[in-house]
Amino acid sequence: MSSAAHGSTPYYFVPGPSRHPAMAALGLFFVILGAGQWVNGVGWGAYSLAFGLVFWLTVLYQWFSEAMRESEGGMYGRKIDMSYRWSMSWFIFSEVMFFGAFFTALWWARAHSVPALGGLENALLWPDFKAVWPSMAAGVTASPAGIVEPFSTVGPFWLPTINTALLLSSGVTLTIAHHALRDGNRARTIGFMWATVLLGVLFLFVQGYEYAHLYNELNLKMTSGIYGSTFYMLTGFHGFHVFVGMLMLLFVTLRLGKGHFTAESHFGFEGAAWYWHFVDVVWLGLYILVYWL
Repeated sequence: MSSAAHGSTPYYFVPGPSRHPAMAALGLFFVILGAGQWVNGVGWGAYSLAFGLVFWLTVLYQWFSEAMRESEGGMYGRKIDMSYRWSMSWFIFSEVMFFGAFFTALWWARAHSVPALGGLENALLWPDFKAVWPSMAAGVTASPAGIVEPFSTVGPFWLPTINTALLLSSGVTLTIAHHALRDGNRARTIGFMWATVLLGVLFLFVQGYEYAHLYNELNLKMTSGIYGSTFYMLTGFHGFHVFVGMLMLLFVTLRLGKGHFTAESHFGFEGAAWYWHFVDVVWLGLYILVYWL
């Protein structure tokens, strides 16, 4: 166990040569090769994509298992803990920039691109264009040429609001679990972690149901002009991040059940919690800017 091994923790642990980075890169090569061929109609592309995903996930499983054995074996000291914290901080910063780009695209379309297209210099080219947001009616606002099908926009009630409540509740249960771990109450920690994972799964199911409703009943698609493309890019990538965060929390919960982590040493737990709270904050921005405004 971690707590039993801290007495022999080295000042700084230097891992030996590892095959994992090269093998993971090889798996991603087949993923990208297969995806590129598949979207271009080449039959074997799907098999290359599937092989690459299985290969890559297998490598990650082996890699992470090795890291967990090193951690639980007492090989990680204060310096390694600091390295992990800085690494996770920079990773989350890169995610902030990632979503910042899409939020900026939404703002630029609403505040600059659409008004500019409705200006005097474009009046002869698109005389029927109305510079309003959101653009709902083909031939009037979004598509004077008639290439965008009519669609309906999305409001905050009720599915987005339900998902907001689910994510905010998951942040509360995760915080309770963290405090319980720091107090040494492992049973309480595991119980609230399972509740957090369940709330994440429910969020994904609600979002999937919302997408089906939007596509089939509101005719809102990726091709529904700038409104549809920015809506699905923002909410879709956020949903993917919720899925990744839910997997992180699931693996942390399974490790807790095996006796991993202690009140003094549990950065694996904290890193996943940081990521989940970041996902919560991004959703609040989406909920206000996409669904309300």
